[in-house]
Amino acid sequence: MNSNLNRRCNELQNLVFVDIEVRMTWDPFAFSNNCEARVLQHAPLIFGEHLFLPATRRTFWACAVACPNVPLRCAFHAKFRAGERKKTMEEDTSQPTCEFYKMKDLLVEPCSLDPCVAEPHVVIVGAGIAGLAAASRLAKCNIQNFTILEASERPGGRINSCWLADSGAELGASWIYGGCVANPVFGLAAQEGLLRLPLNRIEGSHGFFYSSEGRAVDVNLSVRASKAFRLAEKAAFDLHTIQKKSNQDWSMQDFISMQADQELLRFQENERADASKVITALANDLRCRIGDDLSLVSAGQFGSFVNIPGGNIRVPLGYVGVLASLIRDIPDCSLRYCMPVQTIHWNATGATGQRACVSCANGEEISCDYVIFTSSLGVLKDQAAEMFSPPLPEEKMNAIKKLGFGTVNKIFMEYNRPFWLPKDGIIRLGWSPEQLEDRSEWVKGICTIEPSPGSKKVLCVWLGGPEAVSMEKCSNEEVAETITRVLRRFTGNTLIPFPNNLMRSSWALDLNFRGSLSYLGLESTPSHMIDLGIPVPESGGSLAPVILFAGEATHPGYYGTTHGALLSGVREADRIIQLTNQYKGPPQPREEIPT
Repeated sequence: MNSNLNRRCNELQNLVFVDIEVRMTWDPFAFSNNCEARVLQHAPLIFGEHLFLPATRRTFWACAVACPNVPLRCAFHAKFRAGERKKTMEEDTSQPTCEFYKMKDLLVEPCSLDPCVAEPHVVIVGAGIAGLAAASRLAKCNIQNFTILEASERPGGRINSCWLADSGAELGASWIYGGCVANPVFGLAAQEGLLRLPLNRIEGSHGFFYSSEGRAVDVNLSVRASKAFRLAEKAAFDLHTIQKKSNQDWSMQDFISMQADQELLRFQENERADASKVITALANDLRCRIGDDLSLVSAGQFGSFVNIPGGNIRVPLGYVGVLASLIRDIPDCSLRYCMPVQTIHWNATGATGQRACVSCANGEEISCDYVIFTSSLGVLKDQAAEMFSPPLPEEKMNAIKKLGFGTVNKIFMEYNRPFWLPKDGIIRLGWSPEQLEDRSEWVKGICTIEPSPGSKKVLCVWLGGPEAVSMEKCSNEEVAETITRVLRRFTGNTLIPFPNNLMRSSWALDLNFRGSLSYLGLESTPSHMIDLGIPVPESGGSLAPVILFAGEATHPGYYGTTHGALLSGVREADRIIQLTNQYKGPPQPREEIPT
């Protein structure tokens, strides 16, 4: 570090500096595009409310924070060698008590592998939160012989924190759904000091509804219409607890429409047109949250999702920070970037001398005892038929086919001279039901336009469903022009300027994701998510499983969430630990599960 940086470090109290070991896969400083190029560099990380940026922008992980409009493309692997908090007073030199040593010796993970047992070799496909959670769990339980293969140049998967103008921009996961200790992601964020008090628990949304005629809907009317929609949504949620076969035949679109028509009768005749637009806007919002057309979503299974109390929590210092404690546990050189997987050959009997062999796009082949596959359901829908040899069982392929997978995209637009105030709330577009019958324009997939949290210069546009996929095919200029035109139309303000800068997600066209999140379609039930998470061959048979599946789509109840993905990764790591203890090591060729 230069002298200025050292001097500034000394001025800041309680700021943690660590050594960052960077394996470069995209190099802004003219290094070769070599995944093995490694550079040791002092760089800051975010801890608590402290965010310190070096004077130079040539800092590897921090370049995504210091440079405007730069995503976290510099793949990093933090090696926390000096992660102790600096003390403001003199160092505490007191010795630990005897009780401390006793407690430390007693507190070990109950799942830990016997140190005398040989470790299996595990390949983890994907470095999203499911893959990192699996790796962290294995490492904590004394299995460190694993390799994580990540197709892209960054960790996190559908967690993708970027920087635009004066604030962070979450292109992927935005909230911790359930802000309490029952949510493991909330726990990680708290451990890393990423949350600020008082917590802003987002239970509902405020803002204004605008009609396509260029006027704002009366606030009192919009509040009453919003309550009517919430009643319809709750009725759909309650369907899951009513054990009737007919419930499985309802689509969310038909059920919400039926309930909404009944609620509209409670309004005066001269209020119904605007009330209908508010309800339609909120239905569009639900469509966006699910990521697909409501005609494809099961109303009977809508209530199978398990809510964790505590509201929705934003991570003001960047959602990607929750990965720090997981990456910290991963051994050096275990996480490899730019390694897309092409084929997974598997043989439960090990008759060929190996149980599994993972072939990468670069021609490298990696033999292993177990594979934990954590790529998205969208990737499985797109590639499962060709990726696995021999093919996956029929039950697994059936689950992949029937489960739904939607797309949610966000567009961040920066303005030099903002035309709103940060606390103005959400802009909701109140299309009429007749206008939404024709969805040929992708802009009709927009559900909300809101100030980006923590920013005075950036608006965030949310859109989902097939329209979100169509948007990905447009140029930035087309997107900026279309959104500006719609904003002017609905607000009636023709003076709204064009944005100066634009950043957007593109989850559907990305071959590594093919969408955003799973949902239960008309032909699917939570049992299909259970089927998706069952190992191959199935546990309970005579042979040890080879391929294990994790990810949010394999967790019935928590599907579509980061905590569902994390828990699924831990689940499969525990499965391998249990099998290793049963076998007293890796499974041998043709060895059956001990009874």
